[in-house]
Amino acid sequence: MLDKAGAENFPVAPFFMPGAMRDGLMAVYGFARLVDDAGDGDLADPVATAQLLGVPAEASATPRDAALAAAGSSTVTDSRLALLDGLEADLDRAFETVLGAPGAEPPRHPLLAALCPVIDRHGLTPEPFRALIQANRVDQTTSRYRTFDDLLGYCELSANPVGRLVLQLAGLATEERIRRSDAVCSALQVVEHLQDVAEDRARDRIYLPAEDMVRFGVTEADLDAAHAGPELRALVAYEAQRARALLDQGAPLVGSVRGRLRLLLAGFTAGGLAALAAVAEADNDVLAGAPKPRKSRLLREAAVTLVRGR
Repeated sequence: MLDKAGAENFPVAPFFMPGAMRDGLMAVYGFARLVDDAGDGDLADPVATAQLLGVPAEASATPRDAALAAAGSSTVTDSRLALLDGLEADLDRAFETVLGAPGAEPPRHPLLAALCPVIDRHGLTPEPFRALIQANRVDQTTSRYRTFDDLLGYCELSANPVGRLVLQLAGLATEERIRRSDAVCSALQVVEHLQDVAEDRARDRIYLPAEDMVRFGVTEADLDAAHAGPELRALVAYEAQRARALLDQGAPLVGSVRGRLRLLLAGFTAGGLAALAAVAEADNDVLAGAPKPRKSRLLREAAVTLVRGR
């Protein structure tokens, strides 16, 4: 889990945060990563996880997931949905345990067990966690998005809950901050989709809005090439501008807080800006490999964001 946290575009639980906040951030990240891995078929031992959660072991995902998914196998969908149902049931156990519900059973998965003291200490609510699970359910049946608004609707489930949980951990979840946070988180999700066009295509998922593909003359077959053609590069540049606009919309969130949390939020925004710079430096060729930001660029963007206070 720590290895995966280090590969993200933004700092998950940086050293400068207070210990309790770091623990909370890692617990939330652990849950989100677990749910994503279950939904993507990337669990290290899906059979053991299924048995732990009490869902049928034969319904667990297998290493053949990618090939089966490409063939439209309902077995893969059923297995992943079973794991997601098991995780939601374990989430219920976690909140019931924290609330002291009569006869509450403690959560079965260690990452859910680690979440219990964090829920209790910070008064976290279940809705953002449920949204993350629902996003992965959507992934099992939806692999294309017609419009950019449709894609943002997906981000409302898959990305925005993480920012809301960060604000809850800090005790600063006001309506205005949530609105700004949603914009930043949606932007980060859009940027990640741009970086991962080739990887997503291999999983038979396309997050480039269909109406924009038509507008720029990009076909699904174009995504199978070794390098992006001029039409796809223009489309990627267009979506990158949209992501940057969302980052600009959410950037005042940084100036609305103080102390070490301000550093953390600046890191989130800077991660998005640095990733956009990496895409631009690759001349928007997102098929040759996922463009990743240099650490020096990330630090520079974080410094600028802090100075501007937005």
